[in-house]
Amino acid sequence: MLRVFLLVFLCSVSTPAQWVNLISPDLSAWEPSGDAVWKVMRDGTLVGQRDIVRNKPVQGWTKEQYDQWLYTQAWLYTRRDFDEYDLHLEYWLRWGGNSGVSIRDGSRARYAVSTPPDFHRTPARVAYEIQLSNHYPDNYPSGSIYLFAKAKPGSEFEDEWNSMDIEVRAAGIRVRLNGDLVAEHPGDPARPKTGPIGLQLHDQYTVAMFRNIRIREAGKPEGPRR
Repeated sequence: MLRVFLLVFLCSVSTPAQWVNLISPDLSAWEPSGDAVWKVMRDGTLVGQRDIVRNKPVQGWTKEQYDQWLYTQAWLYTRRDFDEYDLHLEYWLRWGGNSGVSIRDGSRARYAVSTPPDFHRTPARVAYEIQLSNHYPDNYPSGSIYLFAKAKPGSEFEDEWNSMDIEVRAAGIRVRLNGDLVAEHPGDPARPKTGPIGLQLHDQYTVAMFRNIRIREAGKPEGPRR
């Protein structure tokens, strides 16, 4: 009887949540928002780019019309919402590239991809965005929690693959770039506590690649082993 009890007890003890891969060839765990082309290559790398053949500027546009076209964003969002988790990914951007990782954006970027876009309600302004850039002229370098915390410089490998780890908790957000803690912030109490994860194509000329995207949910045990 004691042996049976111990066996039942050991089987019921929960273990920490395991890492789960978020990328599959058919992108079944994701849904696009905006005009973009997303493809998982044979080696598992996710490539995002804009269709500049079909979607291109019109001669005679004003600067305002051109800027609205140029900076209309596109995103790829997880179908699921998440609350507390660790997210790992690796990214590569072309020279001058700008991308980002959206956190807790319940709008799923609908204002950023609309025509014209509403630049006051982009994911960075209604939720959170972790900046990714490569030689892009912006005050927030890669790893920044955009508008909240600028990343400390010196951790990014320009023009190469980079590794990023994002810790998302109710108490705040921490970002590590290539193993270095580069930004952290307790968050804005007025902003959401849950939401999907998004990958950004910032403008019409963005080309971004991602690989090894995986998540480990906090406080979600794996469950009993059998």
